[in-house]
Amino acid sequence: MRITKFARVLIGIASLFVTDVFFVDTCLVARVRPSWRQPRCACCGKIAPGYDRRPARRWVHLGVGALRILLEYAPCRVHCPDCGVHIEKVPWARRDSRFTIDFEDMAAYLAQITNKTEVAAILGIAWATVGNIIERVVAGKLDPERLADLKRIGIDEFSYRRRHRYITIVVDHDKQRIVWAGEGNSANTLDTFFAEIGEDAAAKLEIATIDMAGGYIKSLEKNAPNVQIVFDRFHVQKLASDAVDQVRRDMVRQYREGDDPDAAKTIKRSRFVLLKNRWDLSPKEWDRLAAIQEHNAPLYRAYLLKESLAAVFEETRASSAKRELARWLKWASRSKLKPFVRVARTIRQHKERILAYIETRLTNGITEGFNSKLRMIARRAFGFHSAGALIGMLFLCCGGLTIDPPLPGPWCPW
Repeated sequence: MRITKFARVLIGIASLFVTDVFFVDTCLVARVRPSWRQPRCACCGKIAPGYDRRPARRWVHLGVGALRILLEYAPCRVHCPDCGVHIEKVPWARRDSRFTIDFEDMAAYLAQITNKTEVAAILGIAWATVGNIIERVVAGKLDPERLADLKRIGIDEFSYRRRHRYITIVVDHDKQRIVWAGEGNSANTLDTFFAEIGEDAAAKLEIATIDMAGGYIKSLEKNAPNVQIVFDRFHVQKLASDAVDQVRRDMVRQYREGDDPDAAKTIKRSRFVLLKNRWDLSPKEWDRLAAIQEHNAPLYRAYLLKESLAAVFEETRASSAKRELARWLKWASRSKLKPFVRVARTIRQHKERILAYIETRLTNGITEGFNSKLRMIARRAFGFHSAGALIGMLFLCCGGLTIDPPLPGPWCPW
C-alpha cells in the first residue's frame, strides 16, 4: 500500500486526495487537495473561476494517540458572481477555520458532556478556541427553519450571573426544543425575537405561555395582538404558596412579640408541612397539620386557600373552573389575610389568561426543564462571563443539534 493511500484512509475524509506525506517534529503533515476539479466559493458553494493563489496553510485534524495530523493545502481565491472575491471552499473544513470538520465536531461533542477546560486539555487547544469552535458548529448545524411555522411557544427567563444578568429563551411547544435566545429579560429583548421572525410569522402564533412577567406581556400585546396568552399555572400557585409562607412568618413574629416562643417555634417548623402537596405528607406531618387546624385557625385558613386554588386548575371544564375561581376570589378577599388579599387582586386582574390553561392545558414546564439543563451547564462551566457563550452552549446542548464525531466502532477480534 502506498503511503499516500494509507494517509488518506487514516484521515478518513471524503472528497480529498493525498499527494504527499512528511513529518514535522511530532506532527504528521499530509499535503492534500480537493477531489473536485473546479474551485468553489466558500460562501455559496457554487463553482467559480479562480482569482489568485494564496500561500499554503495547514488545518489541524484529529490525531492518532499523541500524534498530531495536519492537512496542508495552498487554496486559491475565487471570483464568485454572487458573493465577490472569497477563498475557495475545501471539503475538510468550515469557512474561516483552521480545524477540520471532524476535529470541530469532536470538540462540540465533548463540550456537550464536560466543561471547556477539559475539552481544551483533551484536544490540545486554547480555552478560547473551544468557544469559537462551538459558535461555528452551532451556526453550521442550527436549523434555519426553526423559526418558521411557530404556533405555540413558551417564554421564560434564565439568570446566568449575579446582578440581574438574564437571557430570554423561547421554546416551541410542538417540537419541544429551544428556537431562540437573547440577552436580557425585558420587553425590548422579546421585541428582538419578533423582529427576527417577522410580522407574518408573528401573526401565525396562536398561544404563548409565560410566567406573568410584565415585560413579556407588553411585547406580546404589541407584536402579536392576536396570540392567546396563557399564564403558567405553577407560577400562579406559587403566588398562593408565597402568601401562605408570608402568613406563617407574620404569625411567628406576632408570637415572639407576645412572649410566646413555644408557639412561634411550632409554627416556624411547619413551613414545609404547609407548602407540600397533601398526598406527599407523612403521618407525622399530618399530625402537625391537624394541630395547626385545631390551634391556629388563620394559618390553617391560609393552607386551605392554597389547596383550593390548586384544585381550580384540576377542573376539566372552563365553566366549572371559572365558577370555582370566582368563589375562591371572594373567599380570599374576605379572608382577613393581607397576603391573600393581594394575591386575589393580582389574579382578578389576569383572570382570563389564568383560566386559559383549562382549555389549552399548556404550562411553562418544558421551559423550566430547559432552565434546569441550563443551570447544570452553567454549574459545570463554573459560570459564564457573557450571554453569547451561554447561548452557544444552550443551542449546542438543547437546540436539537445532531453532532456525529468520528467515534471508534465496536472492537473486532480479527
